[in-house]
Amino acid sequence: MKSPVRAPLFLVAAVGLSLALALLLPGHPAAQAAAAASPSAVDALPVTVILVRHAETDGSTRSGGDPGLSEAGTRRAERLRELLRSAGVTHLFASTLERTKATLAPLAELAELDIRAFDPRAPDEQLAALRALAPGSVAVVAGHSNTVPALAAALGATLDELVDDPRHGALLAHEDYDRIFVLILPHAAPAGRTTALELRY
Repeated sequence: MKSPVRAPLFLVAAVGLSLALALLLPGHPAAQAAAAASPSAVDALPVTVILVRHAETDGSTRSGGDPGLSEAGTRRAERLRELLRSAGVTHLFASTLERTKATLAPLAELAELDIRAFDPRAPDEQLAALRALAPGSVAVVAGHSNTVPALAAALGATLDELVDDPRHGALLAHEDYDRIFVLILPHAAPAGRTTALELRY
């Protein structure tokens, strides 16, 4: 599979990024209007999965604790809300840990969506839920440094710039809180090919 295309930093910082991203997503109102005009086109819409790591925490996560977000993490969660406010998000998924749910909380309030939580030690359940999404769905998944690369790989995408940990496998670097991976799943999985785009926020 191709690695995700990394967007230039100036593009991510641009005021119109939220709109530009939204227009790529089948859940955006423009895409929904086109589907309404041709109902048979609905079934052909792909599923979009947006993967993020949880935002910065107010304590160590290395000892298995469950800290909330720090001030920086709270601000990042709010930036995520603004980035995706026009993206037509239909589903929100997190792990059972507080930091992932808090990362999605501002977006959940804006979109009036519940956050569905999965045990990070049972990745197959979350993968099955994503694969069961209806055509045109746009799901945002907040995970962890180890679960985001694993989930991306299970969905057919290979992420760059990972840390190879002998115990836990491929991980996002500890300081990497700003990476977003937009995966466009093939309509006829697994025969098709996942398209991946990486952004920073």
